Amino acid sequence: MSRKFMTIGMISILLLTSACAAMAQDDPAALAAESAEYCNSTAKDGMTSPTVIQDKVAVACAVLEKEGSDAFVKFQGAESEFLYEGTYMWIHSLDDGTMLMHPMKYKLNGKNVISLKDKKGKRFFSTMNKTVKANGDGWVEYFWPKPGTNEIVRKISYVKGCTMPDGRNVVVGSGLYRYDESTVESLNIQ
Repeated sequence: MSRKFMTIGMISILLLTSACAAMAQDDPAALAAESAEYCNSTAKDGMTSPTVIQDKVAVACAVLEKEGSDAFVKFQGAESEFLYEGTYMWIHSLDDGTMLMHPMKYKLNGKNVISLKDKKGKRFFSTMNKTVKANGDGWVEYFWPKPGTNEIVRKISYVKGCTMPDGRNVVVGSGLYRYDESTVESLNIQ
């Protein structure tokens, strides 16, 4: 009898865990909170290397070029490989500036962000699109909240253009929040 109860108990726990995960997927606010919490849990004490950011963005572009918008779910939630070292990826349209996927600022999804300004008045999404159109990729500096907080800090993001299977041109970006000043000085930051 006790084995039967243990089996039923384990099945109940698995079903409850699956239901909670499914509810987070259906609730954008819960998924954003889960993404922020997981993102912060990946932060390390040291600095993040620009090379790490570039490599992760290259992997993200490869996934998007193969899977398109179906891959957006891979960029959100606990255990996402695209939430790493205290930072994350976002995807916006190169063509019209619409935010397609932001793992934490979900209220931006579906909105045109091209005119969005940081606290110093910089239209950083516009700068990102100009950088990608001119060079294919590059680094852009702006001021943005750290994941899961309202603290506005200097952020240096690497952006790269790629084309999804449906023909949409997108910008994939990921940024440095913790960096060595001497390392970032060598980047051609816009």
